[in-house]
Amino acid sequence: MNNKLTEVRRLLALHHEMFRSSIPLIASENVVSYAVREAMISDLGHRYAEGWPGERVYAGCRYIDEIELMTIELMKDLFGAAFADVRPISGVTANLAVFTAFTEPGDVMMALSIAKGGHISMGKKKFGGTAGAVHGLEIEYFEYNDKELNIDVDATIKKIETLISEGRKPKLAYFGGSVILFPHPVKELADYLKSNDIVVAYDAAHVAGLIAGGKFQDPLREGAEIMSMSTHKTFFGPQRGAILASTDEYADRIKKAVFPGVVSNHHLHTLAGLAIAAIEMKVFGKAYAEEVVKTAKKLAEELYNRGLDVLGSEKGFTESHQVLIDVTRYGLGGDIEKLLEKAGIIVNRNLLPWDPSRGLSYTNPGGIRMGVQEMVRIGIDSKHVDAVADYIYRVVVKKEAPEKVREDVKEFRKDFGKIHYSFDRVEDAYKYITLPGAAAGI
Repeated sequence: MNNKLTEVRRLLALHHEMFRSSIPLIASENVVSYAVREAMISDLGHRYAEGWPGERVYAGCRYIDEIELMTIELMKDLFGAAFADVRPISGVTANLAVFTAFTEPGDVMMALSIAKGGHISMGKKKFGGTAGAVHGLEIEYFEYNDKELNIDVDATIKKIETLISEGRKPKLAYFGGSVILFPHPVKELADYLKSNDIVVAYDAAHVAGLIAGGKFQDPLREGAEIMSMSTHKTFFGPQRGAILASTDEYADRIKKAVFPGVVSNHHLHTLAGLAIAAIEMKVFGKAYAEEVVKTAKKLAEELYNRGLDVLGSEKGFTESHQVLIDVTRYGLGGDIEKLLEKAGIIVNRNLLPWDPSRGLSYTNPGGIRMGVQEMVRIGIDSKHVDAVADYIYRVVVKKEAPEKVREDVKEFRKDFGKIHYSFDRVEDAYKYITLPGAAAGI
């Protein structure tokens, strides 16, 4: 058993070393500060606190309640919400709670298709999506403009009118998604949706930190009644979720949908981490969000100037943390993803809106997606992305051996690693930390 324990720890250390010397460009990841990590290894990780603060099923929650109530107030303040539930343990759990609160199985929900940026949590049953397979919703897609890379307002209204005439009026319209380069037309559609008693929701999983920092759109001011999110992408907290509402009218149904609906105990160590991350976001969020968007635009421009087919060139490429590239001139997304990983550049393959029509699937699609939020957190910002773009160009376009580029990436990364936009600017964001006594008996 000691050998297995040693092997697990060896693999953990290797993982940390890999990221210490790589360029992290996964759009759904980030690193937390050491203050957040301190909370995440606290005794709260051993405890249970089912229910709402002050109404727990378990004793021993006196201080946990205070932390949760503080987190609620911080999130309400950051997003200008009337109500917040911070118990969901992921963005998918938050979305499932919203489905539970506002729909019944068999109801119709509007969302983006996965190829056009939608998240699998809003997918149809035949694709195994949470909305269809778990909650039993019928999914109809927003109409989409491939050129604008966004929801088509007029065509969507026409589609909803047709659904209403067929007796299939949607109960819920869910904006947001996994690929979201530009703000969605919430304010353009909200009044129409509400006039038809369709609840307006927004999945801010990817852009929550940009919204909190005032650099994307403001869904709750634009007509969204509900906003769900994960808290670990552009919002640089631990991996969990949250649900916000524009009015406390929805409080009881959301609270009941979360517990006992989809959450039992809600991972209290990461809840405390979220409280600290929310404080950091309150202090540093505006500057962070501004630099993230600036860096994403700059990276997209640098890649475009090197001949890569970066989407959205006529619209300034992106208004979020994401960059989306059609790589089919040079290969397929899955193959390019693997080559870049060998070079120490961590991205993910991604479906493009037109991939299904050209016979491509998510296993090896036509695109790759990048997100700059973690890179900015460790200091690789708009002043440095020309070098990042050059490494990508050398692998994808020039077809240099990724092992050769890997050595240059390692050298480049030596100058970056300090965690920025936090109170504790630690020198090594990826250090593998062993606690005193952890090695006993090995």
